[in-house]
Amino acid sequence: MRQNQCQVLIVGAGITGLTITRELIKRGAEDIILLEKESSLGLHASGRNSGVLHAGIYYTSDTLKAKFCVEGNRLMKEFCRERRLTLKESGKVILARSSSGVETLNELKRRADLCGARAFLIDGKELRDIEPHAAICDKALFSPDTAVVKPEEVLSALEKELVQSAKVTISYETAFKCILGSGRAHTSKGVIRFEKFVNAAGSYGDQIAHQFGLAKEYKLLPFKGTYKKLSHNRTFLVRGNVYPVPDLRNPFLGVHLTRGTDDEVYVGPTAIPAFSREDYHAFPEWSWEMFPILFRDAVLLLSNQSFRRVALTEPRKYLKRFILKEARKLVPELSLHDLVDSDKVGIRPQLVHWPTKKLVIDFVMLHDGDALHILNPISPAFTSSMAFAKYVVDTLLG
Repeated sequence: MRQNQCQVLIVGAGITGLTITRELIKRGAEDIILLEKESSLGLHASGRNSGVLHAGIYYTSDTLKAKFCVEGNRLMKEFCRERRLTLKESGKVILARSSSGVETLNELKRRADLCGARAFLIDGKELRDIEPHAAICDKALFSPDTAVVKPEEVLSALEKELVQSAKVTISYETAFKCILGSGRAHTSKGVIRFEKFVNAAGSYGDQIAHQFGLAKEYKLLPFKGTYKKLSHNRTFLVRGNVYPVPDLRNPFLGVHLTRGTDDEVYVGPTAIPAFSREDYHAFPEWSWEMFPILFRDAVLLLSNQSFRRVALTEPRKYLKRFILKEARKLVPELSLHDLVDSDKVGIRPQLVHWPTKKLVIDFVMLHDGDALHILNPISPAFTSSMAFAKYVVDTLLG
């Protein structure tokens, strides 16, 4: 395998790039180069997510998310079982605490049925059997197929499988720079010739697509997801996953409680507008893109009511008492002393359709000749990845 030439060049070794590579090998590809700008896997979204395998109950039937989440959930569980990776099949409840919340639950149940996802409307007594300390409510939605994995284990297992195939070169610390006409890419380690190109660069996918003259109507807004944890003597308050009824106008699920594979109970995430694509720290670090992002935030603040609601309420969740307020709607027994700091933080690379100033809810896939671009790889991208990879490869190979 030559380092400067390949059949397929894939940019980005997150969960999307790894599963697409795996699917290409299954279809007979012999010579793939996978570029990763970092020195190891999982330093960004694929390694920083909650580890929840979603069941496919949130998405309208006309979306790629709806099409691939249920099957992706099944395939990821099979992958974990076959390799004896950590898999906690804990289920999830979504609580409705108002009449409007019950209406949303009914809508989620309808969406789940259309997608083939298992979801059951339950009453207060059934809820108590599943989550004894959850807030009292007349109706809840139970998702038995929601599970939790260790993302870093999954990424490592995929990496091992790809390397052992001897058909893939994972080139670490190699950044994509630009496209040099047909079939040539300039990288930080030289020029690579390719027959087919896959852009799976996550939060940088829009920038690469722009170099191909595509996706100019999309702009990126990063959102920071931070978490708290329950103190060890209070983790008994949550058995699995306890979620609020979401605002279906936004692609965020709200602050929820998740028992992870390590039996820590995480409270979050927030959805705080961030200043860069890698704004993981408590205080923002300067980057050239900070000012364009602030400008986009300002425009949406004036033009998009749903974004304005998020932008004005989420930043206060840096303070523990505001996180507690949301968490107590789900588990009323919680107190301020029950929440402790967590170093878990991630960035949601959210696309905005700029002509309409609307947040893009679904994945975006653009196919142009021998190149294919995957944009807006937001939740449930990890869950959907193995099923979505089949679709991507079908499209790429025609």
